[in-house]
Amino acid sequence: MNNILFILVLLFATTAVSAQESKKVFVSRDANGVLVFSDSPQADAEELTLSSRANIMAATDPTLPNTKKVATESFTVEIVQPEHQGTVRDNTGSVYVSGKISPMFERGLRVRLLIDGKAQTEPQNNAVFILRHIERGEHTLQMELFDQNGKIIAVSPVTTFYLHRASVISPN
Repeated sequence: MNNILFILVLLFATTAVSAQESKKVFVSRDANGVLVFSDSPQADAEELTLSSRANIMAATDPTLPNTKKVATESFTVEIVQPEHQGTVRDNTGSVYVSGKISPMFERGLRVRLLIDGKAQTEPQNNAVFILRHIERGEHTLQMELFDQNGKIIAVSPVTTFYLHRASVISPN
């Protein structure tokens, strides 16, 4: 039984080797100049000689390359108007607040204004705010900059301003 199995294995191995050696490959160019490979000879075709060596690649280093983490730009926020320790004179109690974001304001960023430590509005996509009916006296302003995920990425320094309104008792 072992002899029959040995003969069958030997027979299959020799036919595979002879079949591989008997195949020929021809290469030619068509009218457009494109290479055409074939197993049958054509006019102006050249026979290629192929080696039967194994196609083994050299081992590569499995360690990951050192990649520098892309430095995300750090944003800065500052309140431009009203000026720090400045005075705003408006009898209606309106205050116009504008901020500056550096580097340039990008799509997806949102800004929220805090007045006296409390959020005045929902985050918006610009740094200009109009406050209405603000009481007279001293107030503090601060801006928060949010990224696309709602994470605070920058906060402005606190700006103090004073709102003057004409008094009902003494309008002068």
